[in-house]
Amino acid sequence: MPTDLRDFLMLSYRELEERNLEVKQQRSDRVAPDKIQEMRLKYLADEPRIKAVTVLFSDLEGRLHMLDYDKKFLVKSSDNLTFDGSSIRGFTPQRESDLRLAIDWGAFYWAPSDIFGPGKILVFGEVLDKDGSQFTADIRGVLKAYSNDQFAKNGYTLNAANEIEGFVFQGLDAEQRYHETGKFEYVNTGGYYHSLPGDPLRQFIDTVAEVQRAMGFQNEKDHPEVAPSQFEINYSYGEVVAAADTIQLYKLICRQVAHKMGMTASFLPKPVVGVNGNGMHTNISVSKDGKNLFWEERGNENLSEFAWTFADRILTAGNDICLLLNSSVNAFRRLDPHFEAPNQIKVSATDRGSMVRVPIGNERSSRLEVRSVAPDANPYMVMLSVFKTGLDGKVSDVANLRQAERYLPDNIYDALADFRNAEWTSTLLGADVKERYADLKQGSADRCARQLGTFVKAQEVQYHHEVYNQYLWNLF
Repeated sequence: MPTDLRDFLMLSYRELEERNLEVKQQRSDRVAPDKIQEMRLKYLADEPRIKAVTVLFSDLEGRLHMLDYDKKFLVKSSDNLTFDGSSIRGFTPQRESDLRLAIDWGAFYWAPSDIFGPGKILVFGEVLDKDGSQFTADIRGVLKAYSNDQFAKNGYTLNAANEIEGFVFQGLDAEQRYHETGKFEYVNTGGYYHSLPGDPLRQFIDTVAEVQRAMGFQNEKDHPEVAPSQFEINYSYGEVVAAADTIQLYKLICRQVAHKMGMTASFLPKPVVGVNGNGMHTNISVSKDGKNLFWEERGNENLSEFAWTFADRILTAGNDICLLLNSSVNAFRRLDPHFEAPNQIKVSATDRGSMVRVPIGNERSSRLEVRSVAPDANPYMVMLSVFKTGLDGKVSDVANLRQAERYLPDNIYDALADFRNAEWTSTLLGADVKERYADLKQGSADRCARQLGTFVKAQEVQYHHEVYNQYLWNLF
């Protein structure tokens, strides 16, 4: 179709940033949902250049799904959207397949037309059961309910920011073809902070950073990471549900930009043995009435007792929640102490091998950093696990808990056993969702070699939940 016949919305990056930051502020200010819905529906009805609304939601493993709705249909039918839940791993069996999809109108994004196509809006959805109640396997919905409950009961705002590492590899669909090639090819062989302005890695980082700014990420810094072809692009913190949404958008943007450049963005925790893996260091704090409750000027490492108790609860449940923070076979390759990996269940201001670190901070930035998180984990599951454990969990009577000689599992089978046997994970997720999640992780593990060995096996990529497709899974 000739492009001159189309009249779809295409905004400059400057205007995109202004609009997305305005929506972000409304979300931060907790503007009433009914008011937000009215504003968004009026905007969509009045803007003729929008052709479709892309609704995003995540399955139990954190895989992002997208549905495009015709704009006119969505405006008329936004209160009665349904989809087949039996096609989503971990949702519903075939005999009870129908689920509802509600729109979270606060999580609304204008996206660059050169990356996502013209005339489209992105918005996150909430999965509901057939009767309209919250669907227990939609962890985003569970997290949102928990966050709202903490604000209503205690006045707490749960804050998070993530440092998400990834690799860029040569060629399209490098992960899907790994079982054919047995290797990933770097696009750059530099290192930490080292990349010439015009090389493919730097061009990729620059483009992703531009898209992120346009979508209201409020970037802080970006750079090549330690390993060849590895990157990290940092942005500001946000309320916990918005922060988890941002993780999903971050990975989506990276994959889309890499694809347009003829490359593949990979968030496998350890796609190449012998170099540093990918982490998703999760920085967290809790505030009330604008005050950071983790800060105490005279406290140990300038942390309050509230923050130290939060850290103690995370350490107590470290083994129990390890599978939720490291959800794949491949993730346990990363928990290797030879590559700055955080496999020790302790807290430290200096030792980067600690599960929890205390970064240097001030009254505004004081926080805890949970380092033992892989970038392929379900971000909503990560946030729910960390905050609910830190606020509602128990503190162990282990002597010297914060510096005890304890270690995270080095394989998914031990992590699965800890997860299944823990009472806390039943409280965290509910018995039904816990069992569904464990069964999904068991299925992936059973298709892979039990011993990790010294090189990445095709199966741990082929049956990875972010790489998964029906054809590859059925080759087993």
